[in-house]
Amino acid sequence: MGAGAQAPQAAGSSFLTVAEVATLMRVSKMTVYRLVHNGELPAVRVGRSFRVHEKAVHDYLQTSFFDAG
Repeated sequence: MGAGAQAPQAAGSSFLTVAEVATLMRVSKMTVYRLVHNGELPAVRVGRSFRVHEKAVHDYLQTSFFDAG
């Protein structure tokens, strides 16, 4: 791949970095790392970093809703 080229993504799947997940969830990166290490948020290890499937983030958020009413 040349400079600036992006790897093709598998059939509509998208993996996010820890920083992207933290931004999406509006939490710190440390919170995301804690969720990954506790097994609450599934992730794959790529080298020394983690990638989280976008669907896993949405699934986690769906199951974490709390009805305060």
